Amino acid sequence: MNQRVVVDPITRIEGHLRIEAQMGEDNTIQSAYSSGTSVRGLELILRGRDPRDAWVFAQRICGVCTLVHGMASVRAVEDALDYDIPPNAQLIRNLMIGAQYIHDHVMHFYHLHALDWVDVVSALNADPKATAELAQSISSHPNSSPGYFSDTQNKLKKFVESGQLGIFSQGYWGHPEYRLPAEANLLAVSHYLEALAWQREVAKLHAIFGGKNPHPNFVVGGVPCPIDLNSDSALNSKKLSEVSKLIDLMQTFVEHVYVPDTLAIASFYKDWFKKGEGLGNFMTYGDFPISGLNGQNDLLIPAGVILNRDLSTVHPLDLNDPEQVQEFVAHAWYDYSVGKDQGLHPYDGETNLNYTGPTPPYKQLEVEKEYSWCKSPRWRNHSVEVGPLARMLMLVATGNEAAKELVNSTLSRLELPVDALYSTMGRTAARTLETKLIADMMQAWFRQLSTNIKNGDTKTFNDRLWDPSTWPKTAKGVGFMEAPRGGLGHWIVIEDGKISNYQAVVPSTWNSGPRDAQGVPGAYEAALQGHPLHDAKQPLEILRTIHSFDPCIACAIHLHDADGEENILQIQAC
Repeated sequence: MNQRVVVDPITRIEGHLRIEAQMGEDNTIQSAYSSGTSVRGLELILRGRDPRDAWVFAQRICGVCTLVHGMASVRAVEDALDYDIPPNAQLIRNLMIGAQYIHDHVMHFYHLHALDWVDVVSALNADPKATAELAQSISSHPNSSPGYFSDTQNKLKKFVESGQLGIFSQGYWGHPEYRLPAEANLLAVSHYLEALAWQREVAKLHAIFGGKNPHPNFVVGGVPCPIDLNSDSALNSKKLSEVSKLIDLMQTFVEHVYVPDTLAIASFYKDWFKKGEGLGNFMTYGDFPISGLNGQNDLLIPAGVILNRDLSTVHPLDLNDPEQVQEFVAHAWYDYSVGKDQGLHPYDGETNLNYTGPTPPYKQLEVEKEYSWCKSPRWRNHSVEVGPLARMLMLVATGNEAAKELVNSTLSRLELPVDALYSTMGRTAARTLETKLIADMMQAWFRQLSTNIKNGDTKTFNDRLWDPSTWPKTAKGVGFMEAPRGGLGHWIVIEDGKISNYQAVVPSTWNSGPRDAQGVPGAYEAALQGHPLHDAKQPLEILRTIHSFDPCIACAIHLHDADGEENILQIQAC
């Protein structure tokens, strides 16, 4: 029997993920299996509650993408009740979502994914002067003097000499698959530390508009921040000025640090532009509404599906259609009342837990049976990938000129063909380019908000349907958005003013889900097939491809206590 490599847990992600890779004779992965190893059950907790309160609970699904579940939840209620929101509320929401993208993508690159490409300990051998010359050759970032890099090197030296690498522990330092010169490693480590302080500052934008971070406040019908330029407590001139400065801070770091670092690192790993694609199918829900909210028209990021890399055809997406979006549980630890081989649309979704796996701790998953707490979502029975690569491909396919220019100029600088996008490194590069695109758009949204206020429009909330007596007896809706990790949807069914069913299908469920009844793998599983491993005991290659998706398994799984009871306290602590 060939060897099976087990990585459990996959580190530097949110939640608990196990990967098992069945190896061939040539030390190449024949097949891979992705398992979410904990369980959530939040949908059950929401039943019977006031729909206007759903976002408070739903937002606690995850604290990394700290606002996305709250946003999807309020949009679901607004869709169900045909509830329009004012233009200012729309712009503020766009700014908050945009800030989430930029914060999350930068954090992912430096603090979760870069260490798959950067040999931290090697930075001790770097020449600070040569590092400064490298930095100045790729960017005009002011922190690029020899003294700056020498200080970073001294900090790192203290970590290493103490025998405790701290935030840089648990790495495969010295692995032969690390290829950056010592100076590039020192440059990346320096920016790793700089990004820690940077992200603390940019998180303030959520606090200005939403009162706090993590988990800023929302409200069905708009945003909870009144505008009054002469008030000390409302959104005033001082706070708007601070927002403007934060947007400048984001844009500057993205342009002068994040983008150059991505290009520099990618240039040493061009073979990884040929590895790790997998499915070749991509889907976007769409986001950043320009005018209306209900529906999928007039979005900056369009909705649709691309199959088999064919950018000439974008298949329309209808999230209400029971024939399009379905979740399957053939290889997941759930039961459906209609049987395990039949899919359910989220409006009819069920969360019936049934663990049939081996008793932990165990050596291997029983992959011919059920092996994950993640379900298997499908679009018209197709397994698809969601996330930054899907969004950039959709923008290119639908003719977005800014996206096309970013993609073409990046591929030209790296001397790569367009097919290079379909890869592990292509996925990482797409995330960087998307961040640049969104950072530029934030300037436009803020200017539009400022213009509205100057013209006397200060409305941020619509109270037309706030009284439940005005609601229909039965209503259902879907709140969709593009979270940093991909298409996120919350489906809600309301009866007699209360939630009767609620289902969240999240990006990492689309990507991390197990095989379906036909044996079709999910995105993670497909992307790992064919990977050669230099050393099965140090599977750095597995981490590179899995981290390129930026997994958030806390969102993808479901939560109960050991007795199957609703565990509200645990959810509030997430």
